[in-house]
Amino acid sequence: MDEITTCIQRLLDSGCVKIILSKPVKSAGYKKITIEEKAGFYQVEKLTEKQAFHENLQAGELSDRLALWLCEDYRQLNGFGGGYESVLLISKKGKITFKQKPSSVSLKQTEEHNRKKKYIFNEGEIIPPLIDMGIFTPEGKIVPSMYDKFRQINRFIEVIDDYVKTLPVQKLNIIDFGCGKSYLTFILYYYLTEKKNFDVQIVGLDLKADVVEKCNEAVVKYGYKGLEFTLGDINGYQAPFDVDMVVTLHACDTATDYALYNAICWNAKMIFSVPCCQHELNGQIESGDLSLLTRYGIIKERFAALMTDAIRADLLEYCGYKTQVLEFVDLSHTPKNLLIRGIKKKSDSREHREKMLSEAKRGME
Repeated sequence: MDEITTCIQRLLDSGCVKIILSKPVKSAGYKKITIEEKAGFYQVEKLTEKQAFHENLQAGELSDRLALWLCEDYRQLNGFGGGYESVLLISKKGKITFKQKPSSVSLKQTEEHNRKKKYIFNEGEIIPPLIDMGIFTPEGKIVPSMYDKFRQINRFIEVIDDYVKTLPVQKLNIIDFGCGKSYLTFILYYYLTEKKNFDVQIVGLDLKADVVEKCNEAVVKYGYKGLEFTLGDINGYQAPFDVDMVVTLHACDTATDYALYNAICWNAKMIFSVPCCQHELNGQIESGDLSLLTRYGIIKERFAALMTDAIRADLLEYCGYKTQVLEFVDLSHTPKNLLIRGIKKKSDSREHREKMLSEAKRGME
């Protein structure tokens, strides 16, 4: 143990920024562990055959954890950084071999490889909704088990930021349909007001009275004066102002369609929709020509969902929106991973609009 600890210290003292543990023993829980130095901490990725798990370590914890892994689970360590590649090998009989040689990867390349990804929200910021969601600690550190959720939230805001950052105005009126517990509604408000300095009015709409009550309590807690939640149905809802943006996240089945319809009727400049379950088309698909796609329940369900979203996108195009269907999160996280983004544009040619309508009609036949 002492010899391993000495080798690890030499490795870290030489400027190592990336470490790979491999050659696991049979009892090891992971086939490989990769550790990369970030801003003030180390990010650990543990790989099984099908999954990746992440955690963060403080600098003072790394040496002890490496020693423990090498003593119990792994027989090889490769380290990179400081102009060296370091190799620590442990034989089956426990013999330890440690070597260092000039690295074929320059330090500049290594630094670029390990550069911290820039997010809109970053670790160290004190963001009350993220703390209450359990994604950040009270000190602004990412809770390791919530890292994927942190990435999902950033991805959602990035999709909105792509357009919002080009706006010439600093005032936005927003409707959030089917807001639910409203985690993302609070984050959107924080982003627009604190990051972008917009004057914002957001109304969150939901059918559950207890949810609306709790959300309004949180509004008071955070001091978000431009945010309010109200009880109501998407179908037939009357907006209290001219609407600039409509957000609908996981509104179930045709609730998404009511939200899109309202947005079009209000001539909203921006639409951001993450559909949820889509049963309407699924129950109507009957075709001998499509038997390959409709014979098996789960395949039929996913085909119907994709077809539904394609029809929605075409209808938005027909109604004068530049429409994109984007991946919201990685497929490994959820199969409901599409976001429809519609941005109001100048009128297209009649030929283009009719083409979109014709495609949508064929999809519904």
